[in-house]
Amino acid sequence: MIESTQPSESAPPSAAVLAAFGAPGRPVPLPGGQGQTWRDGEVVLKPTGLAAETAWRAEVLTALPASPHFRVARPVRAANGGWTAEGWEAWQYVAGRSEPGRPADVLRTAAAFHAALADVPRPGFLDTREGPWSYAARVAWEESPLDDGDAEVAALIAQLAAERRPFEPSGAPAPQVVHGDLLGNVLFADGLPPAVIDWPPYWYPADWAAAVVVVDALLWYGAGPAVLALGPAGDGCVPDPDAWAQLLVRALLFRLVTGAVLGPDARPRPYERAAVAAVRAYAAAGGQGLGMSKK
Repeated sequence: MIESTQPSESAPPSAAVLAAFGAPGRPVPLPGGQGQTWRDGEVVLKPTGLAAETAWRAEVLTALPASPHFRVARPVRAANGGWTAEGWEAWQYVAGRSEPGRPADVLRTAAAFHAALADVPRPGFLDTREGPWSYAARVAWEESPLDDGDAEVAALIAQLAAERRPFEPSGAPAPQVVHGDLLGNVLFADGLPPAVIDWPPYWYPADWAAAVVVVDALLWYGAGPAVLALGPAGDGCVPDPDAWAQLLVRALLFRLVTGAVLGPDARPRPYERAAVAAVRAYAAAGGQGLGMSKK
């Protein structure tokens, strides 16, 4: 496997960084964000990963029109006019709470968010971005081979990969820029549209990003196999059930390979085995095994 680059908890941003983004100077850690995210007043800060990605994301979100269907965390410019300061980036704080037990609502938000991004060109940094998540996405889509790792993990991944078929849905939209980690990164607040935060961009069909939402609910939030029938819009309506099943296979491969990289000594957990069994059964039934209807 490639070397894990899982970040550890970071120290708070320095006084100089806080000043560069106009923050008042009283940072407090926020939950999530891999232990690296801080709030200071109405500004949220975190260490910058790939600078080209940070700048691209900030420009896209700055230009994105307001929508009645979703909010976004708008980027904050540094005093020098750029999007980073001493290795940190900043975003406006948005109200809300993560509710991963609401996958159908997250899927509806995802559909609106991705529709707004449909014409955004493919960013060049995706050609060179490395790390566990990028590697796992490439493996899931057969763009990279799976490196050697734990034998039990590799065997479980191989079982799931055996269900993979060519992805050729009828009338499917072309790949586009998508958010690859939405379930825990949509915030709900009373009286406001859901807010999309912490955007890791990928270039795949929007329905793949929806499949990642469903797989995450199955893996980590006790949703049960019935969640697989939600479909990409959260309403159980899928024009091409075979294609949806194949996207679920690729989404679960994405999560399993990422976990293998971040925890190379871990054995497959029972919930991972259960998720693989559920998705394999669903794919074998061509998306017809849990009450899904063609509409």
